[in-house]
Amino acid sequence: MAQIVEEKMESEYSGSIFGRLAAYMAPYKKQMVLCLVLVLIVTGCELIRPVLIGDAIDIYIEGYSAPYCVVEQSDLKFGDRYLHRDDSCSEYAQIMMVNEQYAFFAGLTEQQSEALLALAEEGPISTEDMTETTVSVLNLTGQVLTSEDLKVLRHDDFMGIVRVGLIYMGILLVSLSCSYVQTMTLNRTGQNIIYTVRQQLFHHVHSLPLRYFDTHPVGRIVTRITNDVESLNEMYSRILARLFKSSIKIAGLAVVMLVMNTKLALMSFIMVPIITVAIVVFKNLSRKVHRAIRTRISQLNTFLSENISGMRLIQIFANEKMKMDEFSEKTMDLYKANLKQLMIFSVFRPLIYFLSQIALAIVLITGGKSVIDSALTVGTLYIFINYISNFFEPIQDLAEQFSTLQNAFASAEKIFVVQDEINTITEKEEPVHLGEIKGKIEFRNVWFAYEEDNYVLRDVSFIIHPGEKVAFVGATGAGKSSILNLIGRYYDIQKGQILIDDVDLKELSIKEIRKAIGQVQQDVFIFTGDIESNIRLLNEEITEKQIKEAAKEVNAAHFIEQMPHQYKEPVSERGATLSQGQRQLISFARTLAVEPKILVMDEATANIDTETEQLIQKALETLMKGRTTIMVAHRLSTIQHADNIIVLHKGKIREQGTHQELLKYDGLYKKLYELQLYAEH
Repeated sequence: MAQIVEEKMESEYSGSIFGRLAAYMAPYKKQMVLCLVLVLIVTGCELIRPVLIGDAIDIYIEGYSAPYCVVEQSDLKFGDRYLHRDDSCSEYAQIMMVNEQYAFFAGLTEQQSEALLALAEEGPISTEDMTETTVSVLNLTGQVLTSEDLKVLRHDDFMGIVRVGLIYMGILLVSLSCSYVQTMTLNRTGQNIIYTVRQQLFHHVHSLPLRYFDTHPVGRIVTRITNDVESLNEMYSRILARLFKSSIKIAGLAVVMLVMNTKLALMSFIMVPIITVAIVVFKNLSRKVHRAIRTRISQLNTFLSENISGMRLIQIFANEKMKMDEFSEKTMDLYKANLKQLMIFSVFRPLIYFLSQIALAIVLITGGKSVIDSALTVGTLYIFINYISNFFEPIQDLAEQFSTLQNAFASAEKIFVVQDEINTITEKEEPVHLGEIKGKIEFRNVWFAYEEDNYVLRDVSFIIHPGEKVAFVGATGAGKSSILNLIGRYYDIQKGQILIDDVDLKELSIKEIRKAIGQVQQDVFIFTGDIESNIRLLNEEITEKQIKEAAKEVNAAHFIEQMPHQYKEPVSERGATLSQGQRQLISFARTLAVEPKILVMDEATANIDTETEQLIQKALETLMKGRTTIMVAHRLSTIQHADNIIVLHKGKIREQGTHQELLKYDGLYKKLYELQLYAEH
């Protein structure tokens, strides 16, 4: 049931995923065009290589039987004859294999040459009329060739093969160079895009209101910024170029094959419709599985984030086994989702390979018969066999790239859902700037609810004058902390009006408001780093001197300066190496360092022992002078000095006045005070 609820919480993206992903490539148009040009060159090189080998087979390796023309002068001289390969002449010479030995026939007419070629095409030539130096075939006498003779006669063929080899190596070098430049350019571009996406996403998460974090687990948000963004990296760095390359390669191979031999090409394409159907089915199945995997990873990260943070509580209540069972259930869900993906791939890959081998068999049978019938050369058959192997490889690769693309799209959907979250705490284009905030705060008939009409505050009105110390008290859930959140505009009210220095809060600059407010929370968060960085919080305007002065004012200096590295003392995540009191004192120093005009303290002394509390009381009294101070505290002894105490009950103001006035009133405050005195004794 919990899993179903979690999956429903995952919103679906309904916009154009490809359009938004393409927008990130817009600043890198030149790099992308360069990569596409390089991919075209690499693909062209791959198409040319089999043709070179095929021509080498037909022209030079199998070309020994091609007739020579006997001419008056040429570079090739054998015996007393000058030989040259030409289309037509009056006298021919020819090399033939007889009884598995090469023989040279000279002084042939065109008809005699054609007769010898026709005899050779019927099969191996054999004759009994042969000596060590001569052989007779069709009443024609030829000279049995030695290995030295063959070297002379086939010198041009050998040099032709060398030329083809050098050209082949040159094409390989061009292909390698282009692939290197393309890979480097694409990877660098991909990393730049991923950096931009991650920066934008993290910045957007920072801008979201607290309401968003109330309803979305931390682990899920972390997954979006890390795992999901990283899954886009492969798409930008590798998949797009490979998709383009595979598409161009398939089209190029198809065109070349049709031009070379239409009949054989069409026979090769018999399996394409079946493969197309298989790819469509595979694409649909893999998309569903990839979505499920991304959701399971998000759920697992959410579970881990929550339980590792709450490990102390788990161990206190000995819940390790129960949590282990929950973890096993979630990892099993992820395991099953990954297993489905493996099953789909394990069927798809062998199926495509099987169909490609059937196509190859068809080409071998059809092409082999054509070679026997002299309708096709051996070199052309080699080219077709090479092309047919290469033809189905990019088809399979294309399908698998679509699968990876689906994975990236599934991650992109989840990223864009976060990016499209609207910040409900909006600021006007030209907000009012107060300059120096005096600290007057007024609530006028304020109604506020976290969810729909479940109001936490109901028609609340009060005024806090500059420099006043006001405390809010009441039972848990009365709305005390909500008032503090509203002053900093972390939430917006549904009805009424909040004013600072007689200006509506919604008219003011949010940054200016929050900069003027110093908050001390009950739950102090300490970042990984050192004590100094936790007091400064990346605000470089705060000097080292101000940090030390702030620490002294709240009496935090006495324990900081006893540490080995003092203000440079390393602290771990959440300040695990510090006591609760020490963390609270650091939070006081953090607040004082920014010199706020308004002090907000939410149960600020709740986690401080009596001795530590006495240390800071005097510093707080000095600090509050000249500053508007708002306090929330359960321990009423800490707020007796307040100028005004407002008693809240079920979201409404029931009483207000000084400590003595409220005790005389004999109302809720007096009951709370007496209950606390009784509990302490």
